Amino acid sequence: METTTKEKAAKKERLYKTSKTLKRKLRVAYPAGKGRIVLRTETDWDKDIQPVSLSEDGNTTIFHVEADQPFLYFKPCLITDDGVYHWSVGTNKLLLMEEDDKRISYPFFFGSDQGRFSKLYEFPSKILGRTHYLRAYLPAGYDENTLASYPVAFMQDGQNLFFPDEAFMGNTWKVDDTIWQLHSMSAAEDFVIIGIRSADRMQEYTSPGYEAYARSLAEEVVPEAQRLLRLVDNRRFRSVWGSSLGGVVSFYTVWQYPEVFGVAVCMSSTFSHKDNLIERILNEPKKDVAFYLDSGWPGDNYEVTMAMAMALASRGWKYGYNFLHLCFPKAKHDEISWSVRLHLPMQFLNGAVARASRAGSPVLSETP
Repeated sequence: METTTKEKAAKKERLYKTSKTLKRKLRVAYPAGKGRIVLRTETDWDKDIQPVSLSEDGNTTIFHVEADQPFLYFKPCLITDDGVYHWSVGTNKLLLMEEDDKRISYPFFFGSDQGRFSKLYEFPSKILGRTHYLRAYLPAGYDENTLASYPVAFMQDGQNLFFPDEAFMGNTWKVDDTIWQLHSMSAAEDFVIIGIRSADRMQEYTSPGYEAYARSLAEEVVPEAQRLLRLVDNRRFRSVWGSSLGGVVSFYTVWQYPEVFGVAVCMSSTFSHKDNLIERILNEPKKDVAFYLDSGWPGDNYEVTMAMAMALASRGWKYGYNFLHLCFPKAKHDEISWSVRLHLPMQFLNGAVARASRAGSPVLSETP
């Protein structure tokens, strides 16, 4: 891929320069045997930066980079054995010059900058006595750069997430569009979305039915997802998402199985309809899990969501750290409204700045 006009337009006057040259290490991981990796940066898009070392297995290339600004746009490039030069696919990557070297770049060089959907996975649930149906959104480059493993979001009502012909009233959450946009902005890092289709949401998303359903997620769905896909095997990188009753069962699942899941994303949740979760928060020992809560106003479970947020705050959850609550004036209770604000929990959990801030100081422990 040739440099684009945008990439070459780096000669314009910069607004800010540091008083000294900043230096840092950058690691780029790509499967060995497909060529060698070099680096291009906005300092000079026409000049290769050569690596300083290579890991023993040949999968990780290490660079030293310098800049007189606090951030630097860069692109890994692949030179194949036949001498063909390939720029990594997608927009330029953003490197924070004073960030510790804890995160690895996983580029890809062929194909589209769009992610893809998996086939529909089907497997029996002994706990529920029915079949689970799952479909995953896989980030761009998933098939090419097989060194990368990803955080995962398990989302309820999976039939409403991806395809209009499957979704309620034809309105989806537009998950793929939101992830692509955030990735293009360098605002969020990649993760896998797994949509879990509901069978009888009125029964399985409320008490007492959600007890068996949550157990099935923890004991059946998670192991199967780990087997099928390259997911980070750590509860801190496993979240459960849902809206309305789906938000309730997501909250319950994370509260009940903190050893498996770390975060619940609960949008417009019907707390107190057929659950006692607010009472449990107020009376049970605090657990090492995190929550994102939101609702529209009026008529979008605003009061009960506010009550849950206040319950969490009263028990010691720290706003902006392991807990976030937002209100959206005039937002409705539908897929269109949830899709519009989907980017917010994505940034809270997997935003580039959020991930960088947690790299040296994780919010959640390895085990609850």
